[in-house]
Amino acid sequence: MTVPIIDGVSTLAPRYDAMILDMWGLIHDGVAPYPGVPECLDRLREHGVRALFLSNAPRPSDKVVDRLRDMGIRDDQYERVITSGDVTRDALSRRFDDWHAALGTRCLLIGPQRDWGLVDGLEFEMVESVEAADFLLNTGLYDDESEGPADYADRLARARDLELPMVCANPDLSVMRGEKLVLCAGSLAKAYEDLGGDVRYHGKPHARPYEFCFEALAGVPRERILAAGDSLRTDIAGANAAGIDGVFVMGGLHAEELIGDGQSDPSPALQDFVMSSGHRPVAAIHRFNW
Repeated sequence: MTVPIIDGVSTLAPRYDAMILDMWGLIHDGVAPYPGVPECLDRLREHGVRALFLSNAPRPSDKVVDRLRDMGIRDDQYERVITSGDVTRDALSRRFDDWHAALGTRCLLIGPQRDWGLVDGLEFEMVESVEAADFLLNTGLYDDESEGPADYADRLARARDLELPMVCANPDLSVMRGEKLVLCAGSLAKAYEDLGGDVRYHGKPHARPYEFCFEALAGVPRERILAAGDSLRTDIAGANAAGIDGVFVMGGLHAEELIGDGQSDPSPALQDFVMSSGHRPVAAIHRFNW
C-alpha cells in the first residue's frame, strides 16, 4: 500500500461530514497554533464539515478549552473537545467494569500539578505514598522537562511488589512542546508494564474515546468520518480500530525523521514508516492546512 501525500485537507473534505482532530502536533505545538490551522478550521466549517477535537490530554475538557482560547482558537471553530481526562473521570466515577470497581478508594496521583484537577469531585482519598495507596493514577511525570522513567524506577518497583493497578490517563509516550520532546504518562505506564504491572489506558488508540465521539456525532455514518493526527501509534491506530479513515500529519511528532530540512522528498521515508507500524492512513499531509 502506498500512502499518498496531499497538499491540504481540501482534497479530502468533500468525502466526509465530520473530522475527529488530534490537538497536540496537529492544531498546536503546546505553545501556539501551527500556521494555517485557524484558517483551515474556518474553511471546514464553511464547507459543512463538523470538527471535533479528541485529545489525549489528561485533563477535563473545560481546561483544554480555556487553553485553546488563550492560543486564539475560537469556540465557533470546532464543535466539541473530548479528552482522555474526560474518559478517565467517567471510568473512575462510574466504575463500569469489574477492574475499575475493584480499584479501591485510596489514590496516589503521579503527574504535574496542572493535571490535579482531574480528580476534583471524585470520591477518593488522595494519598502521598505507594504504601498507602490502593491504586495509581498516572497523568504524567511530575517534571516532564527534566525527569524520565528511570527517576520513578524505585517507586514503580514498590508498587509492583504491592500489586497496585495503574490507571493511565494519557497513553502518549511523548509530545513536542515547541521544539522540545517531552515524555507523557504513557512512558511511565510502559515502564510499569515492563515490570509486570497491571495498567488500564484511557485515551487513543483505545475504543472508549471514539465511543464518546460517535455519540457526539450521532447520525453521521462512520464512512463519512475522518480522523487526523500526527501519531500512527495512537491517532491512526485508533481510527483503524474504530472503523474510520485516518489522515497522518507528518509535521508533528515525527517531523524530523519524515520531513527533516524540508528539501528532500518525504515519500520513501513515509512509506517505510507506515509499513513498519502496521497502521494504515488513507493519506498523509505535511501540516493541517486547507
